[in-house]
Amino acid sequence: MLNPSVWQTVQERQRAMTRLLARVAPQDGSQLTLLEVGCGSGGKLAGIELLEARHAKARHALPAALRLTLGDATEAAVAPASVDIVLQPTVFSSLLDDAFQQQQRANAMWRWVKPGGGVLWYDFTVNNPRNPDVRGVPLARMRAPFPQGHVQSQRVTLAPPIARAVTRVHPGLYPGRYPGLYPGLYPVFNAVPLLRTHALAWLAKAE
Repeated sequence: MLNPSVWQTVQERQRAMTRLLARVAPQDGSQLTLLEVGCGSGGKLAGIELLEARHAKARHALPAALRLTLGDATEAAVAPASVDIVLQPTVFSSLLDDAFQQQQRANAMWRWVKPGGGVLWYDFTVNNPRNPDVRGVPLARMRAPFPQGHVQSQRVTLAPPIARAVTRVHPGLYPGRYPGLYPGLYPVFNAVPLLRTHALAWLAKAE
């Protein structure tokens, strides 16, 4: 998180999520229930994690009051229509089988969402030529597994190779060195939509 290309990406995503949830979620956020599919090591939210080592790390990092489940999200014992927000952060780009995406993972997530709630989606839309184990999820393919969802989406996140390059140009060109004096190159390049590689979306379930 001390790497400027990382913290600027994370902060941009957090701001975009906050603005989105302020539009679509109730004002009293303390009353919302949220489940994250692929919670990783617990750096963001509580939820379900497939990998045992990352689940253990999340359990260590998060308060005991937050429920964590180890296992496959498609087999998790989550009651239907019991969650206001189901968050999926870069999970579908790791699923290379379309049938599995739609018939199992997406269907399970949609089943968990309460009427009036939704799926909060963050994933990249373009392929990574250096990593054959993932593939981008364009907006059309994102919508397909959730045909009943009302979708609001936006492009976010400056392409990581560009983010690393522009924050490496000179130490004085990112706000961490001279706050308020330099706007930094990251937001300048990120202002160009074509240079953003991820989609942030809200797929709402009708009440």
